[in-house]
Amino acid sequence: MTPSSVEKRRLAALERLGILDTPPEERFERLTRIARQYYGVKIALFTILDVERQWFKSSQGTDLQETPRSVAFCDHAIRQDKLFVVEDAAQDPRFRNNPLVTDEPHIRFYAGMPVREPSGFKLGTLCIIDDQPRTYTEIDLDVLRTLASLIEDELERSYLASDESDYVEVSHLSRAIHRAQNVFLTSDNERAAFEQMLNDLLSLTGSQFGFIGEVLHSEGGAPFLKIGAITNIAWSPETQALYQQVERRGLIFERLDNLLGKPMVTGEVIISDDVGTDPRRGGLPPGHPVIDSYIGIPIFSEDVQIGLVGLANRLGGYRKQLADELDPLLQTVGNLIERKRLYQERREHQKHLEQAANYDALTGLPNRRRLTELFEEELHEADQRNGKVAVCFIDLDGFKEINDEHGHAVGDAVLKSVAQRLQTAVREHDVVARLGGDEFVAILREVDHPKVYARMLETIRQPIIYQRFVLHLSASMGVTVYPDDNVDTDMLLRHADQAMYAAKESGKNGYKVFDLDSHLTRKERVRVLEQIGGALNNRELELYYQPKLNLQNRSLEGFEALIRWNHPDEGLLSPGRFLDHIEYTEHARLVGLFVIRSAIQVLEEFVEQGLPYTISVNLSPCHFLSDQFPDDISTVLGPCRSEVRSRLIIEILETTALDDAHTALANLGICRDLGIDISLDDFGTGCSSLTYFRDLPAREIKIDRSFVQDMITDPNDGMIVQAILGLSHSFNRRTVAEGIETVEVEQRLIELGCENGQGFLYSPPLPLKEALEWARRFHWDHRHVLN
Repeated sequence: MTPSSVEKRRLAALERLGILDTPPEERFERLTRIARQYYGVKIALFTILDVERQWFKSSQGTDLQETPRSVAFCDHAIRQDKLFVVEDAAQDPRFRNNPLVTDEPHIRFYAGMPVREPSGFKLGTLCIIDDQPRTYTEIDLDVLRTLASLIEDELERSYLASDESDYVEVSHLSRAIHRAQNVFLTSDNERAAFEQMLNDLLSLTGSQFGFIGEVLHSEGGAPFLKIGAITNIAWSPETQALYQQVERRGLIFERLDNLLGKPMVTGEVIISDDVGTDPRRGGLPPGHPVIDSYIGIPIFSEDVQIGLVGLANRLGGYRKQLADELDPLLQTVGNLIERKRLYQERREHQKHLEQAANYDALTGLPNRRRLTELFEEELHEADQRNGKVAVCFIDLDGFKEINDEHGHAVGDAVLKSVAQRLQTAVREHDVVARLGGDEFVAILREVDHPKVYARMLETIRQPIIYQRFVLHLSASMGVTVYPDDNVDTDMLLRHADQAMYAAKESGKNGYKVFDLDSHLTRKERVRVLEQIGGALNNRELELYYQPKLNLQNRSLEGFEALIRWNHPDEGLLSPGRFLDHIEYTEHARLVGLFVIRSAIQVLEEFVEQGLPYTISVNLSPCHFLSDQFPDDISTVLGPCRSEVRSRLIIEILETTALDDAHTALANLGICRDLGIDISLDDFGTGCSSLTYFRDLPAREIKIDRSFVQDMITDPNDGMIVQAILGLSHSFNRRTVAEGIETVEVEQRLIELGCENGQGFLYSPPLPLKEALEWARRFHWDHRHVLN
């Protein structure tokens, strides 16, 4: 059964119930009052969904009596078998532009429970409405369900009571006029309105068949009739096709030499009580049942005939007085025809405006404005189903050359051809839009596969034949996938656009997927650079200290100072979260100066307190190799006493020394002249030669943790550590093993003659106060349990 048939049956059941346009009743008022009070909402309604309107049988909190069905939230609710809830209409793409949301009563929250009439059709809802967003659980809304079931009980009692009496479906002209006026005021679906009024006319007159038609004129001026509604006589193959034709596009009658056409010529009421012998008979569609009696009533707008009503097979025939009695209702039919014409003109104009505003004039595809709306709907639905959406940004390769060589007419033909091909390459529910020029966008639902992207590009690559030309072009495409790329529509398009340019740079005629990891890294870099200056000014940076032990004489040698960021929103950040992002910026130098100054301040406190500890600091490679470093280190250390300088150890990466050996040697020489000790950090990870090892003035070699941690289980790492220790001893360099985490590794290092070590076996990096407390409690025999 088609949806339209179901709706007709629903409306018929509603009509039988006889509840429409009846006064308020306390039995329903009581239940809507309870709903409003219980949930503390602004409005509670018992609504009825008619053909084109939503009418309120009971309303609390609003003076409205009805609204157009086209904007009714309840129209969505009756299409479901459970509660329909909208927590925030302003954020819901289905409703945020609804006039009931943007204007009075400014609906933000809606919950509606369908209400069924006794035979099972959903006639309306019991709903609660508020102008503020709300959130309710399923259990919270049980009261609304209960109240809706009480309404259904009341409807069933009324139905049974009326069934015991002589039930009349529609029997009074005034009721039909009132209904026709409601249709006139609320309907923009003229076919449904015409059918409603035809049903009333058949019921009022006791006629078996009938039609309502609009009188139009051909280019030559001859009148003809276009049927707006006709009795459903689809009980034979011939008439079934006829009725389906009327359903689709209306039925046309052009002959004027018969009963049907006569009123269009004379403008008078035509009556025949014996059609079988009437010489004016004829003109009936093939397969139509026999007509015994007939009345044709012209409808006028002022002096112009605009419509025709035909009724047939009334017991007792027809009289002219019947037309007179029906005149008030027929005037409403005329008003509807007039309004239909105005609506058609307005719709055509509005359609033209909407087409111009939302669709590309050349290809007919959605433009950027319409794409944004469709795009937001796709993302909303993807969120609802936990699905994904692929965004494909397509730019044609070689289009400019075609346009320049062959002209704009050929270029336009190419763009239209590409638009059609893209539409055929995707599914019906996918979105293809043109942004302008030779740029297109495809929004693909639940698709993220290379074969799909390749098929789209292959479709474009096929030769385009236009007039005498055979044109060849390709396309470059960028792809990003939501919600992996979890940003808004505008940023998704930008990201797909960036990926498209990457495809162009890779040689065109292909696609690239947006590099989300690189993007997030760039985004994080920007964020860090925006905040690091404030972190320095607000003293959010702090040095943590990790103990460095002398493994041979079993003493605490000193500490390595490691920077941390006490971020106001994200908590304590390790250097890996921000140091790489500030490298090669002025911030690297400022942070380096902060580290050196902080370490010197602590060393001065050590000297004052008689503590023998050293402090190692790490410097940024770009700062150490910069032209500013000699002045920076000389300025900071110039006022310091020699006993402070001698305890400061500057660690530089082995790879830093290799990047610019000349500058590294010069700056290390300056440090040595200032009395600063030098440590070569992460040794073994670079490719330094023995010459650099010999010439670099580094007294300390730090063995990288990647070798130390696995030296027991990995023979190769063990051999590397042993080789570094042997080389260091040969050149009289002190060694430090980083990353000691087990007693077995510690013991092996001691056996190999490694002087110093640090790692989580002893302690993680600690704030200064806690590090000094660790040092106070330090004893070699208890070194493994202090942390």
